[in-house]
Amino acid sequence: MVVGEEHSDDRGGAIARAREALRAYFGYDSFRPGQEEVISSILSGRDALAVMPTGAGKSVCYQIPAVLLGGLTLVVSPLISLMGDQVRSLKEAGIRGSYLNSTLTPRQQEVVMARAAAGWYDLMYVAPERLSDQRFVAFAQRVRIPLVAVDEAHCVSQWGQDFRPTYRGIPAFVNLLPQRPVVCALTATATARVRQDVSLLLDLCDPSIQVNGFDRPNLRLSSFELTPKERTRWLAGYLAAHPSWSGIVYATTRKKVDELVEALRGAGVGVVSYHAGMGNAERAASQDAFVRDRARVMVATNAFGMGIDKSDVRFVVNCGLPLSLEEYYQEAGRAGRDGEPAECHLLWSRGDIRTCHFFIDNTEFPPEVPEPERRALLGRRERLLSAMIGYAMSDTCLRARVLRYFGQDASSLPATGDGSDGCGGCSVCLGTSAGQYLRAARPHGAFGASGARGHRTRDLAGEAEVTDEDERLFQRLRALRRRLADDARVPPYVVFSDATLRAMVRRRPRDGEGLLGVPGVGRTKLERYGEQFLEEINR
Repeated sequence: MVVGEEHSDDRGGAIARAREALRAYFGYDSFRPGQEEVISSILSGRDALAVMPTGAGKSVCYQIPAVLLGGLTLVVSPLISLMGDQVRSLKEAGIRGSYLNSTLTPRQQEVVMARAAAGWYDLMYVAPERLSDQRFVAFAQRVRIPLVAVDEAHCVSQWGQDFRPTYRGIPAFVNLLPQRPVVCALTATATARVRQDVSLLLDLCDPSIQVNGFDRPNLRLSSFELTPKERTRWLAGYLAAHPSWSGIVYATTRKKVDELVEALRGAGVGVVSYHAGMGNAERAASQDAFVRDRARVMVATNAFGMGIDKSDVRFVVNCGLPLSLEEYYQEAGRAGRDGEPAECHLLWSRGDIRTCHFFIDNTEFPPEVPEPERRALLGRRERLLSAMIGYAMSDTCLRARVLRYFGQDASSLPATGDGSDGCGGCSVCLGTSAGQYLRAARPHGAFGASGARGHRTRDLAGEAEVTDEDERLFQRLRALRRRLADDARVPPYVVFSDATLRAMVRRRPRDGEGLLGVPGVGRTKLERYGEQFLEEINR
């Protein structure tokens, strides 16, 4: 009997097995907020809609059920370029993953489907376009599919960013299966309107809805008004102040990406670029260099980043205004996925506002979209932009403004001096200008640091001082991780995250049992990498 068919009074047993699987595969003793509720719904056979911020661990919500339910879990994802890395990450954890997309030859696709039918895999990543392929439909009708997980589910709604019409075909595919699977929809940023759209358009059946909140306490937010020349100089100074940090710089146009890359390379920064004007091979090479730590800075348009799993991104800088606060918060949220402190800076100018209005006014619509709907959509995009401009120009707490925008109560934030909601750490709460921020960053002071002295890192117990010796060990562990990752041909964060390395430094485990107690070290990774890391620690 599969877990999803068990009687409700066995739910406690199912969750206990889920916790055991979490410990064995991922090395954690407890679920993050919201994960257990979503997993419990799936294992009890109920559809689910999960809205969880980037870095909250949405993928675990379907990966753990996939190993418990048996059969083949399908994960619908628009991120073809990342499926290979996602599958390699699962393999490193000991989970049998696969993907089926256009990067495989027809013969390779046949082999993958044959192996899946023979029970080789726990889950398979597919693009939404694959669901309309008759050959794939015939394959899906031959295997038992207990769960269909829809990642980046906001793509189904034209009221959200990244609208993908092919997502509308998911319910039709589900209805073609011999037995309806549980359907789980997951997204990071969705307003109440988008959540309603997702539930309706994906035809979710009485879903449990988990809105996990949008606050990312480890992210430091800032917004500074600077001219294009000023922000290029500011960015060069910022990167010089944090020479070991990896991060993403977003620009609004291809031309601005190329200009920033030229300026930063001239300043000696190891940087790569990504935008739609580049060839597929060139974009793939840039992305590979960034995720594998061969280039520490990625400069890109918003064509880059959705679903990026690189966990040790320490900063995201937006040079220009995104078109919506949803878009901005999703981009900013790519920083600090490992839970360690990270920084999100918005550098904007009045000219950016004119550029955004130009983009909206020149929106291209399919010919079948009627004029009233076009006007409604343009009006909606203007309202989204207005909220984005309000954030950029805000004279009240940036974190509170984000939370209220997504419908979350901001009263949980510590009160500011005047009694209003505030985080006490964003550029508005601190009253920090761009120049003051950069001057404070140079000696590795104000907002967390990359240098050895006075480096502060966050764990579950709060803030802990890191000594010079600790920092040297951390850097040695990072170097070891890089060598092992290169040997395994995976990104370094797939071996262990920065947060796991920091925990190794704090705990100094002396044997395998001690290393297994470090968060993020599961049994498969202990067997694969434990000896090398213990040797480096014990040195």
